[in-house]
Amino acid sequence: MGSKAESWASSEGTRASMRANRPRDTKPELALRRAVHALGLRYNVAARPLPAVRRTADLVFPRIRVAVFLDGCFWHGCPAHHSVAKTNADYWAAKVRRNRERDIETDCLLKEAGWSVIRIWEHEDPAEAAQRVAKIVREIRASQTAGVSPTP
Repeated sequence: MGSKAESWASSEGTRASMRANRPRDTKPELALRRAVHALGLRYNVAARPLPAVRRTADLVFPRIRVAVFLDGCFWHGCPAHHSVAKTNADYWAAKVRRNRERDIETDCLLKEAGWSVIRIWEHEDPAEAAQRVAKIVREIRASQTAGVSPTP
């Protein structure tokens, strides 16, 4: 067979670290899901709110059109906890900028389609974040029951 493909990673250590990053079921995600579930809410996990748009929300309440995204502080540029990469800084700065731009675009696409979007930072307390999710979900359900259309 051919030779091993060149990696964009700056070192073997970086490459190993990147390969170990999980795309879903991270510790913060599991903690949030447990907290939301403990409040009696049921949801879909890692689903596309809009099938035609290649964006996956961490928690999705399809009937009431609520999408919850749990954003990592490094990957999404948290204003409080984002750290600048020491190696390959230009690459990572551009990557985080693109992620933030995609997040804004995702929020706009979902809102235009009638969805409510909840963004949670990975450093937030899962119980508090779950309370925020529950409050919005229950408000939307109540407004639908009352025959009032919710404001996304």
